Amino acid sequence: MHELALGGSAVGTGLTAHPEFGRRVAAKLAQEIGLPVREARNHFEAQGARDDMVMVSGALKGLACGLMKIANDVRWMGSGPFCGLGEIMLPDLQPGSSIMPGKINPVMCEVITQVAAQVIGNDAAITLGGQGGNFELNVMIPVMVHNLLHSIALTANACRAFAEKCVDGLKANVERCEDLAQMSSALVTALNPVIGYDKAAQVAKEAQKRRMSVRKLVLEQKLVTEEQAAKVLDLKRMTEPG
Repeated sequence: MHELALGGSAVGTGLTAHPEFGRRVAAKLAQEIGLPVREARNHFEAQGARDDMVMVSGALKGLACGLMKIANDVRWMGSGPFCGLGEIMLPDLQPGSSIMPGKINPVMCEVITQVAAQVIGNDAAITLGGQGGNFELNVMIPVMVHNLLHSIALTANACRAFAEKCVDGLKANVERCEDLAQMSSALVTALNPVIGYDKAAQVAKEAQKRRMSVRKLVLEQKLVTEEQAAKVLDLKRMTEPG
C-alpha cells in the first residue's frame, strides 16, 4: 500500500516524465505525511492492478465477519431476561423502547452488525474495482480508495465504541447460568461411563418431560450415589477433557 504509481506516466512507461520524478515526489510526500511511501517498483503493475487494496479489503472483510459473530453472540447471550438466554448483562445505554419502558436494547451489538454489513458490501465494490483494470490502466481506483477508506474508518470507530460502551461493561449473570446448566439434559453425556448410553438417553428424555434436573432425577431413581453425582456431574470438570 505504500508503493505509489508516480513517475510511470500514462501507462507505466515513464514516457515524458523525469527519471527521478517518482522517487523525489515519494520522498517529499513521505516527509510531509509521515508515512514510508515510495515509488512503485513496477509501474505497469501499480497502474494496471491494485491487488494490494483488494487484499487489504479482504482482511477487513474477514475482520467484519468475526465482529458480526461476536456481536450476535453477545446480543443473544444477553437476550431476556426471562424470555431469552439472559446469560450476560449488557450495559444500559438508552432509556429503552419508545413503547416498552425499561427495555434494554443491544444497541452496540447492532452497530457492529450494521458496520460489518457495510464493510462486506464495500469489499464487493473493491473486488469489482480490482478486476476492472483494463490492460495497463485501472480507472476504478477512485471507487476502490473511497470504499477502502470508508471500511477502515468504520471498522476502527465501531471497534473502539464497542469495546468502551459494551465489552468493558459486560457482566455474567452467574445465577442464571448456573440454573441453565443444571437444568440442561446434556449433562447426561457425563453419565455414559456410569449408567450406559441407553439409560442416559432415557434419563434425558424423562428429565425434559418432567422438567427436572438430571442430577435430581438420577438420584431419585438411585442410578448413582450422592458421591458419584458430585463427581460426575461437576460442571467445572465438564469444561475440561477427560
